[in-house]
Amino acid sequence: MYAPRMCPANRKAVQVAWGAMAALVAQLSVPLSATAESVCFGTVSSGRLENGVRLPTSGPNFASYSTLAASLGRTYVHSRVLDVVLAAYSALERSAPDKVFVYGETGWASGGRIRPHKTHQNGLSVDFFVPVRDRTGASARLPMSVTNRYGYDIEFDSDGRFEEFQIDFEAMAEHLYELHQAAAAREMGIALVIVDPPYIPKLLATKRGSFLRQNLKFMKGTAWVRHDEHYHV
Repeated sequence: MYAPRMCPANRKAVQVAWGAMAALVAQLSVPLSATAESVCFGTVSSGRLENGVRLPTSGPNFASYSTLAASLGRTYVHSRVLDVVLAAYSALERSAPDKVFVYGETGWASGGRIRPHKTHQNGLSVDFFVPVRDRTGASARLPMSVTNRYGYDIEFDSDGRFEEFQIDFEAMAEHLYELHQAAAAREMGIALVIVDPPYIPKLLATKRGSFLRQNLKFMKGTAWVRHDEHYHV
């Protein structure tokens, strides 16, 4: 085996080509939020998005509800929303280190109608699946597959129970608290939280209840679909 000697001119051409390729890879590796901040237009129910960024499919304590749906482009948000969501998950590693969190649908890279949602149109809406405990009391992930529309067809009762799972209202309240703190630190805010009405008193009865009551706005009426398996922020 031997390597043929390359003439100086060809060697120079190859070096230039590899240099250009390395520069392209480096450029593509930079998060979009670092190069171009997203811009949202209109409202959550009638709007669009420019320079949307996709949430990571997983992290140390969180995961997407569906890697397939993520690959299809259903988990894009405004770049500043991405910062808030990830900062909250990072804070939860310290404040709720044994908890597992799952986020749901957000929106398209360019915004607009994403069925079946009536909102999620300008990159500012995020669905979070309720954190749950299994029959042993351990934090767990809900069984999600195409058969239950990746979790969206799961039905909890008014006490927050589904099969062997129980909604962990303490973890849910802690997540809302950390989302608020992360948003406030970036001079942003949470406009509205939508959750099944019977669950609101349970959230307000947690150790973060007083804070949530004073700082978050919960939808008072009933949404067009039950928000029992997820909460919309």
